[in-house]
Amino acid sequence: MIVRSLASVIGTAAHVKGAAFESRRILLAADRLGYSLHDTICREGSEQRLEYKNHVETNYVIEGEGEVENALTGEVFPLGPGTVYVLDRHEPHILRARKGDMRIICVFTPALTGREVHDESGSYPAAD
Repeated sequence: MIVRSLASVIGTAAHVKGAAFESRRILLAADRLGYSLHDTICREGSEQRLEYKNHVETNYVIEGEGEVENALTGEVFPLGPGTVYVLDRHEPHILRARKGDMRIICVFTPALTGREVHDESGSYPAAD
């Protein structure tokens, strides 16, 4: 059994901050679950261009409002508390936090190690 709190992740190597986001990585590949679980904050007014070529990402918005744009089709979908969006086809996308910081619970498959850094396309490298 794994029991872990968000508070236990804050201030550790699993707590990653950038100008537009803050990712609190609660479960990672080392937990050997096949997926990783992240509590992510996207800063109000931020815009992030992302594309997960090697991972499927499921996102559940629990705070704030924004939108996600499919960069291939131009379709824009509003996001708010209770909304789920899944990047099941590795879509390049633009994530925008519009009203308040947007807090999102994210699940990555395969699991992230927690040491990944976005490349120039906004992707993470393939899992080892």
